[in-house]
Amino acid sequence: MKDERHGQEPPNETLDPDDWEQIRSIGHAMLDDMVDYVRDVRDRPVWQSPSQEARATMASPLPRAGRPLREVYDEFKRSILPYPTGNIHPRFWGWVMGNGTPVGMLAELLGGAMNCHVSGYDQGATLVEREVVGWFAELMDFPAKSTGLLVSGGTVANLLGITVARNHALGDRVRSEGVGGREAVLYCSDQTHGWVDRSADLLGLGEAAVRKVPTDAHHRIQLDALHKCIEVDRRSGRTPLCVVGNAGTVACGATDDLGAVADLAAQEGLWFHVDGAFGAMVKLSPRHRHIVAGLERADSVAFDLHKWGYMQYELGVILFRDGGAHDATFSFAPSYLNSFRGGIAPNPTEFASKGIQLSRGFRALKAWMQLTSYGTDAIGNIIGQNIDQVAYLRDLIARDPELEQVGPSEMNVLCFRYAPEELEERACNDFNVELLVRIQESGVAVPSNASVDGKFALRVAHTNHRSRSEDFALLVETVKKIGAEMLAEEPREWEPLVGPGSD
Repeated sequence: MKDERHGQEPPNETLDPDDWEQIRSIGHAMLDDMVDYVRDVRDRPVWQSPSQEARATMASPLPRAGRPLREVYDEFKRSILPYPTGNIHPRFWGWVMGNGTPVGMLAELLGGAMNCHVSGYDQGATLVEREVVGWFAELMDFPAKSTGLLVSGGTVANLLGITVARNHALGDRVRSEGVGGREAVLYCSDQTHGWVDRSADLLGLGEAAVRKVPTDAHHRIQLDALHKCIEVDRRSGRTPLCVVGNAGTVACGATDDLGAVADLAAQEGLWFHVDGAFGAMVKLSPRHRHIVAGLERADSVAFDLHKWGYMQYELGVILFRDGGAHDATFSFAPSYLNSFRGGIAPNPTEFASKGIQLSRGFRALKAWMQLTSYGTDAIGNIIGQNIDQVAYLRDLIARDPELEQVGPSEMNVLCFRYAPEELEERACNDFNVELLVRIQESGVAVPSNASVDGKFALRVAHTNHRSRSEDFALLVETVKKIGAEMLAEEPREWEPLVGPGSD
């Protein structure tokens, strides 16, 4: 069939609006609404489950034809905006989620407007990322020659760190030939986050390559056990790759003796990687930075800025002491991304050659704006305040006979449970499971959970710059109130949860 358009001028359609003033008006309304939304966050429930109407709206058919932006925005306000995770709220202490800042919110708008592709290229966004990485190397007391990269978060940052450790131990040929039959192993404590198993899987090592070393009563890796484990593997013909130190464990926020781990890694000739997902940021607090002493000796360190850096999602950092080992692991230069002496592309893969992403957004802007607007001293003061507030909560729990701290707490994480005398030990776990759900559903607060020494606990992981002391007092009051109501229930709705399989 003949193409009747042959030889004709093609259409000139665009997704830009016909009426830019209408976009400006709607944009102003959005900005005003979002400023109010963040300003008034304390007046709302921390969390609520999406309504049936919202769920139905979000199950609509594929939109073949568009709708006016005002209608779409109204739908957003009805069906999406009221139902967030809740982590911007002052009483959200679940998992380890930061809550962002107004400056970060505005930076996201600016970065979205620029919409830069930051794999490299000669552009302002590249300069910003170079500067931000350099700032964080300085904050972590890494040498000036260090290299690094901004990534989506801790899991990817840790994956990149272990990848360089693997290549450093096995040699550059691993990139072309793979791991093969070499039995390479890595070491961490039994409190290390699940990223380590996922990384071993993705790197072709297998989860069996992860040696999980026992910890002491403070959840710190046992150095004698670590040393023995390395010796056994060497005698068995395996190849040790690296030792992972924790700066803030999942359950209780514990930190290994990083200086001692660094000594052992150096003695054994092993790469020393630190998972500092949230704990590394304590370096910014002058009163508490001693907790992570030794971190500056790591060969690589991974940490999140959307956790204890109070920045908007997604944003993590990986730093490497040896820039050569970093570059050798990820560098690539396909013909379609040649470098030139001039023009926009003198180095189009500057950052793409330091990680696994080719397409990269301008995530450095929110870090740059936050650090520049607030200053690292102010951020460090809030980090210190968070630690002091957890100490305050720890004191409230210690003075209440119905509450019990579970596990250690030295930084910004605290686990505890409701355990009055009349509650039998065998029922306590299931009782606190139900208690946690009811607290979250009340909208008053959102702690999460942890299992510590076989005890199910409510877990407060405090990376929230909006929390006040009275918020923690309200949490304790709410736990006791809901707990008492549950004990008084007839029939007790939580009791069927108790059974032979209960922990």
